[in-house]
Formats: sequence, C-alpha cells, structure tokens
Amino acid sequence: MAPVTQALLIANVAVFLLAGSGMIPLDELALWPPGGFESRFAPWQLVTYAFLHGGFAHIFFNMLGLYMFGSEVERLFGSRFYAAYYFGSVVSAALCHLAVTSWMGGPPIPTVGASGGVYGLLLAFGVYFPHRRVLLLFPPIPMPARVFVVAFATIELVLGVTGTQAGVAHFAHLGGMIGGWLMIQYRRGGFPFRT
Repeated sequence: MAPVTQALLIANVAVFLLAGSGMIPLDELALWPPGGFESRFAPWQLVTYAFLHGGFAHIFFNMLGLYMFGSEVERLFGSRFYAAYYFGSVVSAALCHLAVTSWMGGPPIPTVGASGGVYGLLLAFGVYFPHRRVLLLFPPIPMPARVFVVAFATIELVLGVTGTQAGVAHFAHLGGMIGGWLMIQYRRGGFPFRT
C-alpha cells in the first residue's frame, strides 16, 4: 500500500476509535456552517471534518474507497501531489457543501466524513484508468471505471437536487469531484491554469 494512503487509513481509523471513546472534541472538529451569532465554525474544520465518521458503515465504505482507489492514484501522482490532491478535494467538498446548504437554508448541523476526498480519488481513477474494470458491491456488476464515475456523479446530483436520502452531504461528494477535476487540470497545465 502506498505510504500516504496507508497513513490516511490509519489516521481515519485512529480518530474513529478515539472519537468513540470520547477522547476527541467532535463539536470542535466537525464542519459547522458559518454565520450567525452562535456559529461554531472554525477554519480548521475545512480539513478536520474529513477524519470524523458517523458510524461503522460510514467509515467502512469511505475507507474501502480510499483503499480501492488511493494507492493506484498515489503511485501515479507521487506522494506529494497525491496528498495535495486528496486534501484539495476535501476542502473543495467542504466549501461546496457549505455554499449549497447556505443557499438552500439548511439547518445548522455539522458534517463529517472523508467522502469528499474519496470522491476526488474516484474521479482521478476514472480519468486516468477509464477502462479498468470496477465491481459494484450491490449488485455485483463489473463496469469500466469511467462509467462507474459518471454513474456515481449522476446519482449524487439527482439525490442532492431532489433532497432524497436526507442526512447525506451529496453536494460535498460532488464538491470533492470538482476539486479533484481542478487539481487534475492544474497538473496537466490545462484550464483554468494555463499561462
């Protein structure tokens, strides 16, 4: 396993275990919406929320995605750019989620989870390994990575716009993909970074 991916997996699991034992101040690390007199938002939450998870299934599927796609993308990008890419996706996911929930007037509830970073990795995998076969878990259907990525992005957009599956930050997932796309353009010297 590539080193940054391994470190991210270990850090996420360690934080999950520490949070479960009450040793971590969750309210200070989760992503709260800014604004208002009693806002709990702090700038570091744009990163720290990605190490918190709402339950075993939440961390399991996020870490499965990180394990499945992370090492391959890290070997392609190199550890330094990979780390920047992952955290760029995490921050982009947070900003997108905050913008959309602010615009829609969502309730002031905290957001947690590494999904934004994982969706960024999913996008990179689909862009650089488009013909690699990916197997869905439920149902077990193999498909090319690019189809897998487009399907997931479409599902997230539909669920986000319709408000289906309340309690899931669909626009954070899409924001992670947007951040990933921007980082890929930067790496390629493409739009909007062309000089």
